[in-house]
Amino acid sequence: MITAPLLEIAVLVLGMMILIIEAFAGKINNRVLGFAAITGLTIVLIASLFVVPSPSLAHATGFWNFYAADRLAVFFKQFALLTTILVLIMMIDYAPVLRSSFSDATTQAGLGEFVALPLFTCAGLMYLVSAIDFVFIFVALELVTVSFYVLVSFTRRNPTALEAGTKYLVLSALSTAFLVYGIAWIFGATGQTNLYRLTAAVANAGSNSGAALLGVVFVLVALGFKIAAVPFQIWVPDVYQGAPTPVTAYLSVGSKAAGFIVLIRVLQPFMNLPQTQRLIFVIALLTLIYGNLAALPQTNLKRLLAYSSIAHAGYLLIGVVCFDVRAVTFYLVAYLLMTLLSFAVLIIVAQQTGDEISDFDGLARRSPFLAFAMLIGMVSLAGVPFTAGFLGKFYIFYAAVLQRQIALVVVGVITVGCGFYYYLKVVRAMYWQSDSKTDAIPVNGLSRAAISALIVATIWLGVYPQPILDALKH
Repeated sequence: MITAPLLEIAVLVLGMMILIIEAFAGKINNRVLGFAAITGLTIVLIASLFVVPSPSLAHATGFWNFYAADRLAVFFKQFALLTTILVLIMMIDYAPVLRSSFSDATTQAGLGEFVALPLFTCAGLMYLVSAIDFVFIFVALELVTVSFYVLVSFTRRNPTALEAGTKYLVLSALSTAFLVYGIAWIFGATGQTNLYRLTAAVANAGSNSGAALLGVVFVLVALGFKIAAVPFQIWVPDVYQGAPTPVTAYLSVGSKAAGFIVLIRVLQPFMNLPQTQRLIFVIALLTLIYGNLAALPQTNLKRLLAYSSIAHAGYLLIGVVCFDVRAVTFYLVAYLLMTLLSFAVLIIVAQQTGDEISDFDGLARRSPFLAFAMLIGMVSLAGVPFTAGFLGKFYIFYAAVLQRQIALVVVGVITVGCGFYYYLKVVRAMYWQSDSKTDAIPVNGLSRAAISALIVATIWLGVYPQPILDALKH
């Protein structure tokens, strides 16, 4: 029988093998390393289907004291693996841009590391969703973050990428300091770092409950940075625009999903405290308003998707306020499909024209396939019926109505209207704006297959969501 920890070990070994081969086999075409990484992760993803989830035990000891292999963890390990596979496919498409940024190097320079680092990031994300101890959360989070430091500023001769990497490094280091300080306060007040044992410890903390609550506030600051929630979102637009586009997609989807699962696990012992609920409520409200309003005037598609990422964090936080794990899970899956679909098209088109919205003018005539793919991505992000994005918002709002969070529902519905405006600007550019460019945009077979699969999955989950809703049932 395959056990859950073997999945992370396999991914780490695969990443080290890619690095070793790239270092010692100088004549190998590094695109082969990309296909090898995709194949290896696909095998691990198939193996994960045979992992039997085990219930988390509040009194577990040894290794299982900080590692959970419950159904939620196994599901999001598969989520991380699928995300990384799709991002690696994008990285193969992005290879020409990467090579052009190393003008004095060989044609294949840097691709090996660019492929290996997402594997280490994937292992960190997989550890993160299984972490049920603050110490292990910190270690897994640092594995993810340090990998992203390198990936964001990988094209270091590009001043924009260097600026993005510096901002991400400084602000991420600051958020890590808040996390460690918060953990220290919680441990000092309760004597526990295990999340399952914290519930009883918080209930018995007595006069120390205020100190534990202060620790939670510090931890929320750190996690707010990871999920791009207001007021910790200041890094998002510049980093998203400056980083290589596949890395931006990975940050937007993988890092956010893992951050929300950790947030749900961390908040569970403290959700009975009214102060915690009020704090999450205010953060959700601010994130919804800021993300959607700031996206309205954007003319650069990467910056638009950056502010869109903040807005979607607001919708997900509604689910966290209601503590509806299934609604949050479905929304994250929908977000994976529609965001990666949009970025996959952006990578291909941007190499021909650019990443401004005006660069998409007349795309429907130059490449009907890419225009249709971006259309599905945009309307799903906006929440048009019969797409995964619509049902994701529906389940979030339904959970809020059941919990009588009327203010969040009202603000959420109004901001959805804002989303229709700025997402459909891209659709208007593709189908209604004229452009003098007539050159067709080539799409390789692997990318065409991945984009087609994302289109089908986005529509399929918008019509038949039951597989995801059933995935976390016991």
